[in-house]
Amino acid sequence: QVQLVESGGGSVQAGGSLRLSCAASTYAYGGNFMAWFRQAPGKEREGVAAIYTPRGSEYYAEPVKGRFTISLDNAKNTVYLQMNSLKPEDTAMYYCAAGDLVTERSLAPDAYTYWGQGTQVTVSS
Repeated sequence: QVQLVESGGGSVQAGGSLRLSCAASTYAYGGNFMAWFRQAPGKEREGVAAIYTPRGSEYYAEPVKGRFTISLDNAKNTVYLQMNSLKPEDTAMYYCAAGDLVTERSLAPDAYTYWGQGTQVTVSS
């Protein structure tokens, strides 16, 4: 069983930045992909960014391209999400996930096996 623990959420004004962290309990991260998802009240969970852990290849959802960056620290078994130029519409609970899957499904929630408990991000205008 892989445990994922997120941290780094909080409240920020529009245009600000936050960095989320997700520490995995295993050196293998729990799969060949790690990803960040988010879910706002009344909305479905959506993929934000994913990374192919063996090579570090990155994949982003259109709304966050150019603003968010996903990265790995293999020494710490940790994946990060650097969020810049935040907008009120980025407000959501952010979840870290891990799994073994194909690239085409890297932003699909049902492709992932392990999930963290979530961390809240609130962006005010």
